[in-house]
Amino acid sequence: MRILNLCVLVLLLLAAGYVYEIKYDSTLRAERVAKMRSDVRRERDAIAALRAEWAQLDNPARLQGLVHRHLRLGPTKPQQFDSLDRLPERPPRIVQPSRDDSIAAMIENPDGKPPDPDAPRQAPTGDTPDQLPTGSVSTDMPAR
Repeated sequence: MRILNLCVLVLLLLAAGYVYEIKYDSTLRAERVAKMRSDVRRERDAIAALRAEWAQLDNPARLQGLVHRHLRLGPTKPQQFDSLDRLPERPPRIVQPSRDDSIAAMIENPDGKPPDPDAPRQAPTGDTPDQLPTGSVSTDMPAR
């Protein structure tokens, strides 16, 4: 009978220890959940404050006042427009390939003869710039 009482007492102590461990873990998790909820609440408050600040900064009346104060812009007048046919033609700006460009050498000499290194390179002729963006013709407008 004593052995049975001793076994029951040991089992009771083990069960008490296990229940204490479960209670301790649940307390820690409850604290973590409370901390996460407060973090979420703080982040939501920060988001609400940022949205309010954005709405204030994005207010059309405020922006209009800043435009009048800093930009000195006026409405567009019809005399400021011109038709597209009156624009001058853009001259093509040709970029010469370097001397060691093997692809350009093959294009200039399709028969396979080696190019004369002392001969100047010929610029391509034509009225319009290349239609493909190969880099041989720049389409940038010159600065005025």
